[in-house]
Amino acid sequence: MSAYDDWVIEAETKGLKISEVILQNQMEELEQSEQVLFQRMKTNLKVMRESVEAGLTSKRRSLSGLVGGDAEKVEERRKRGESLIGDHMSGAIAKALAVAEVNACMGKIVAAPTAGSCGVIPAVFFTIEEARHVSERELLLALFTAAGLGIIIAERASVSGAEGGCQAEIGSAAAMAAAAAVELAGGSPRQTADAAAIAMKSMLGLVCDPVAGLVEVPCVKRNATGATIALVAAEMALSGVKSAIPIDEVIDAMGNIGKQMPCSLKETAQGGLAVTPTGRRIQVDFL
Repeated sequence: MSAYDDWVIEAETKGLKISEVILQNQMEELEQSEQVLFQRMKTNLKVMRESVEAGLTSKRRSLSGLVGGDAEKVEERRKRGESLIGDHMSGAIAKALAVAEVNACMGKIVAAPTAGSCGVIPAVFFTIEEARHVSERELLLALFTAAGLGIIIAERASVSGAEGGCQAEIGSAAAMAAAAAVELAGGSPRQTADAAAIAMKSMLGLVCDPVAGLVEVPCVKRNATGATIALVAAEMALSGVKSAIPIDEVIDAMGNIGKQMPCSLKETAQGGLAVTPTGRRIQVDFL
């Protein structure tokens, strides 16, 4: 079974970024050139950027009427200088909501690692781009860091809400974004692992309970909290805070928790928020 720590050790030994090790691994696994893989990531990055921009300015609402316009509200408050938590953090919240709203309105997004968690990574990436003015190449390399961790998570556990609960979707996205954020900020390969572990630990046990079976409530707002958790985890790791439990073991724990969850809490809309009085009323109204 693959382990993220193996890549960390290889990166430390060779004096490389974790993304460079993952890129080399993917070139060998997929038998494709660096140029081809970079072009694919460039396309992904472009779609992510476009989905942020569309979500921040869109007046559309989802078919159910439950989602739409919240990203713009947060962004406008940020622009007025009224943010309670600072410009960058509120910007990340707005961006995460924006992409998730685009998804709910049937727009084009990048599943990262799933459609339900599509807002976390773009929010973190473009927030750091604004804060630290990183280059496109650095963003693309960081996408390989996120994707590599996603591969490990999918192999050792799951990124599917139907299989592992929302911890497997938003939790995985937060871990992937946290690892990439550390690299973008100049952190070490080991710090990417610590950040990923801290982020995922904060999401363990999170159930998947979509109201009316739609990827809207509470999914969209969980993208925003996932992005903030990723940034908090990255900040801790960059400060030298370590995770007591290694990332690979955290991933295994997440997988085991997912197996222990009842089906009612894994995307079936038969438990959690979906069966609250309001949740049931929304389902009746929508259907």
